[in-house]
Amino acid sequence: FIAGAGETYSLAGYDMVLSVVSDADEVRTYRELKSKANVDGVIVHGPQFDDRRIPLLHEIGLPFVVHGRSSAVALPYAWLDVNNRHAFERATNLLLDLGHRRIALLNGLEAMDFAIRRRAGFVAALDARGVSPAPALMRSEEMTEIYGYRAAREMLEGPEAPTAFLTSSLLTAIGVRRALEDLGLKMG
Repeated sequence: FIAGAGETYSLAGYDMVLSVVSDADEVRTYRELKSKANVDGVIVHGPQFDDRRIPLLHEIGLPFVVHGRSSAVALPYAWLDVNNRHAFERATNLLLDLGHRRIALLNGLEAMDFAIRRRAGFVAALDARGVSPAPALMRSEEMTEIYGYRAAREMLEGPEAPTAFLTSSLLTAIGVRRALEDLGLKMG
């Protein structure tokens, strides 16, 4: 996302400034950006279900767009997102069409709005086809390779192993692949 946004801004004659700020310094940083007029606007990345940054930016009058959505925020705001619910509903239906019934979901942190939407799509697809979601096959953590590896390994070594995995990130999927290979299994 950042590479694409940076290229688009550059073509339009804008510079993109990336700031990594701790949660504790976020309010102060946004207020300083506004008071010093250092930027024309900000991109809010990784919104939570009830993201406090959106009301804050509204309050201080700093223009912003959200990369994602925050379902619990009632204020109007500009956002750019994919339809996470629909995407995971379609992906789950594809796996169901292939004959899978024990599908594992390795999701991102479910304080994040996108992860809530992805789980909803996954569960909706299973429900629509009469397949009960298996809580033991649904995980929610930081999307890392080690998370994918550990979760897949635990599930595959469990009493009712999944026949398919649906992951929320490429890094998590790489971990799943490594777990499969370590157990002598092949992806198909």
